[in-house]
Formats: sequence, structure tokens, C-alpha cells
Amino acid sequence: MTDMTENRGGETETSAARRSPLAKRGGGDPGSRGRTTIADGVVEKIAGLAARDVDGVHAMGSGISRTFGAVRDRVPGGAKSVSRGVKAEVGEVQAALDLEIVVVYGVAIADVARDVRENVITAVERMTGLEVVEVNIAVSDVKLPDEEEEEQERRIQ
Repeated sequence: MTDMTENRGGETETSAARRSPLAKRGGGDPGSRGRTTIADGVVEKIAGLAARDVDGVHAMGSGISRTFGAVRDRVPGGAKSVSRGVKAEVGEVQAALDLEIVVVYGVAIADVARDVRENVITAVERMTGLEVVEVNIAVSDVKLPDEEEEEQERRIQ
């Protein structure tokens, strides 16, 4: 027979739980002791990678940010910015995101935007535990079939 007592909240606890070293030391689940904060940049990277995974997304960011990014990518030791075209505002339990994308000519922009939104929300919520309250998407350009990235990069040099 288990020795049961009633605590202040009307819940019962066993005598074994009262003797538990964890219950005596910190009071509660060890996983809930302390706070976890997630930087805006972390959420931006997750969202940037998730958005790029969607078919129909050619690039992220405006023309100017892509131009500067191309220059930065050519600098030895410079890393590609996976958060280019993404801005996040992160609170304690929620996040809001703004994305700027370039789509491939011929795709249904509304469908691509919906798929990007779904993929970003799923990835951010799964990895961070934050609730994504909104994902705003701005389509800043369309990649035409005859446009070549290499021509633009050659002009930068």
C-alpha cells in the first residue's frame, strides 16, 4: 500500500515522491529549470534554408542584397549567407518572419508562396518550439529562362 498525502493544490503524491532527491533539490522537472532563448539569426537561418528547399524558389533577397552576396561569396573565407532575404522577430514564445524571394518564371507564385510559408512554419516550429504567428512573403523578382547568374557575377568583377 502506498502512503498518499494531499498537497496544497489538492493533488496527491506518494511518499516515495516526497523522498525523491530531485523533488527536494530543485522542485520540479529538471527540464523546466531555466530559460532558453533563441536569437533572431538562428530563426532566420532555419527559415532561409526551409524557403530555399521549395521548388520554384530561385533565390532569396532583393537584387541589391544578391549582388552584395555574390561579392561576399567570392571573398576567400566568406561564407554564403543562408539568412539573406529573411528577417525574423523572435519573442519568448512566438516568432514573425518576413521573406523576400525570387521565383522561377512559369511557376504559380501563390502556390510557391503557400509552400514556402508551410515549409518555413514547419521547420521553425519543429526546431525551435516557437509558435510562428506570421510569415510575410515579398516576391521581388522573377528568374527568366534566358537570364544567367554567371553574366551578373562577371559584371561584378
